Amino acid sequence: MSMAEYNAMELMICTAARLLEDGTTVGVGTGAPCAAAMLAQKTSAPQLFVIFEAGGLAPRLPTMPISVGDSRTFYQGLMATSMSDVLEFCQRGMVDYTFLGGAQMDAYGNLNSTVIGPHDRPSVRLPGSGGANDFASFCWRTLVMTRHDRRRFVEKLDFLTTPGYLSGPGAREAAGLPEGTGPYKVITDLAIMGYDPESKRMQVESLHPGVDFEQVQENTGFILLKAPHIGQTPPPDPDILRILREEVDPRRLIIGR
Repeated sequence: MSMAEYNAMELMICTAARLLEDGTTVGVGTGAPCAAAMLAQKTSAPQLFVIFEAGGLAPRLPTMPISVGDSRTFYQGLMATSMSDVLEFCQRGMVDYTFLGGAQMDAYGNLNSTVIGPHDRPSVRLPGSGGANDFASFCWRTLVMTRHDRRRFVEKLDFLTTPGYLSGPGAREAAGLPEGTGPYKVITDLAIMGYDPESKRMQVESLHPGVDFEQVQENTGFILLKAPHIGQTPPPDPDILRILREEVDPRRLIIGR
């Protein structure tokens, strides 16, 4: 399968779906993270336990929801509960993965979804945290899916909305967050990044087909580390790609045309 046979969003979603293990729990929002969770349920992780911020627990999503409060996020679910209950599940350590995003991200996986520019006189005011701070604070592993460019991957955030590894080793624990939680993977249209276990800084772990490390670094506003072995991201399996296009997002709302 050549690069021309799938687009960047399809590659990101298929890659993210492979990272979700069967039998684990994942807190998702709408859009690409939801598509990845749906694809995982239909392929490699049929017992994936999906949680929505507004209270839907373990639905079998019939079609792509348009928001976390969409009635489809409760379809054939185990429970229709509340946001406070869902965030309590996170605090109790019951949620393995969460998908988040933001306008800016730094080398330690901290996220900004509040403002661009000074807080008192921003050039752009963004939606804010929602449940992102709670999910990133208490879920065991945080995943991010985003396009890769220097405006998003910055040396210093304009505002810290959601904690990653904060200022580095030991900083999350010093802030009172549970040991062992934190950023896990970043999936972009260029590569898969993880985090160096010692410095907690972002490192390139896998390059997508046709991409080299220099291209990833050129599109990043801080110095990226290299994993001891940098692999190549496998292209989407044709059968997986068919399920994504025909069963998960047949109207191409997320993956595009």
